[in-house]
Amino acid sequence: MAALGRQLPDWHRLMAFSWVCLARQTPHLRELKRLSPLFCKLTTVPNGKNLQEFSRVRPKKDVQEPEYRTHLVQCLHEEQRTSVNPKSLELEKVITSLQDMGFDEAHINNLLSIQPGVHPQQLLDIISEFLLLGLHPELVFMALKKSPQLLKLSPMQMKKRSSSLRKLGLGEGKLKRVLHDCPEVFTMRQRDIDTIVKVLKEKCQFTVQQITELLHRCPATFQADPGELEYKFQYAYFRMGLKHVDIVRTDFLQYPVTKIKQRHMYLERLGRYQTPDKKGQTQILNPLLKDILRVPEAEFLARTACSSAEEFEVFKKLLHREEEESESHASEEEEEVEEEEEEDEEQP
Repeated sequence: MAALGRQLPDWHRLMAFSWVCLARQTPHLRELKRLSPLFCKLTTVPNGKNLQEFSRVRPKKDVQEPEYRTHLVQCLHEEQRTSVNPKSLELEKVITSLQDMGFDEAHINNLLSIQPGVHPQQLLDIISEFLLLGLHPELVFMALKKSPQLLKLSPMQMKKRSSSLRKLGLGEGKLKRVLHDCPEVFTMRQRDIDTIVKVLKEKCQFTVQQITELLHRCPATFQADPGELEYKFQYAYFRMGLKHVDIVRTDFLQYPVTKIKQRHMYLERLGRYQTPDKKGQTQILNPLLKDILRVPEAEFLARTACSSAEEFEVFKKLLHREEEESESHASEEEEEVEEEEEEDEEQP
């Protein structure tokens, strides 16, 4: 009996060593629970009693934290560390950084799903650049949602575009409106932006300060067709008699050409609008530009034109037919000129 008592601690150590081996071969803790019945069988002595019962009558020196138990905890910690996916750790780091920046859980989930192919660190870098410009997290979120292509930019591209916009006078405060209305300005080619600025400066004769204010008030101008932009300015300046200041302050360039011509020419034929002379004078008082373009069509007809919707619809159809005939006539004239030039070249 005394010999059996001396063997019990050795049995206990042997079983614990077997348990350590099993833990090393089992990467997930849920599998440890599944293997618990097997462990119970291994820890049962030949007389049918559980080994844990004998552990209660161990000597005092064995009640202290044994060496094999400390080694078991170390093995489990090592197993947990090795089973963690590096990508999961990186994603967790990005999520924590976004939370520190002021994004809530809903925003973060949407940001991570806007462009599934974009690396989380790339997302974090782009957002960091926007926040450095003084933009609020909500504004950054709306811009990325409106234009997911922004996430494909590199931090260097972001810095270069921000620098070029600052040179146009669009600092932190003005840049907020540009990003809100036209976030695509960050993904445009620099030469396209330079072309728009060149048209405004050389063709339309706007000053540098006026160009800054115009681009701030109407960011969509960045995406305008250069030829259409020049035509829109000429129509405002020569046909409607507007000055540069009026064009800037009334956001004239943001309206479509068709809408401008329809409403202006309709008022003109009704005798309610007159082109100013060289001195800027008119025989009638022209309505304000905001009452022509900024209001809905129903309000324009009721308050400015004092006309019915049916009459305006008829006018729009007639105007469309006149423009088609004018374009057809102009095309015929161009063909005649080309034919005459060819005949002149053929003559000796």
